Amino acid sequence: MTNEAIAKVVDQKKGTTAVNIHFKQRTTITGIFVKAHDYADLKAKNLWRIVTEKHMDTWKRTQDIAVAKIFNGADFTKLVEATQIKI
Repeated sequence: MTNEAIAKVVDQKKGTTAVNIHFKQRTTITGIFVKAHDYADLKAKNLWRIVTEKHMDTWKRTQDIAVAKIFNGADFTKLVEATQIKI
């Protein structure tokens, strides 16, 4: 996916809604996009900081950026809102 298409979804969700992220060559993950201090730089390179479902509890408690992972948006195929996950 392009960084513009991903940014549109990220801006709509405002970091509070979990999203199912489908990839070309790996399994789907569920997580939230994080807008950190380097968001603009990463966005320009189509890289995205995401807190996965596995680390969601830690993120809620600490807001520690270290629990987020960076993913390449070129590997995304589809972003779908995950209705079963509450942030």
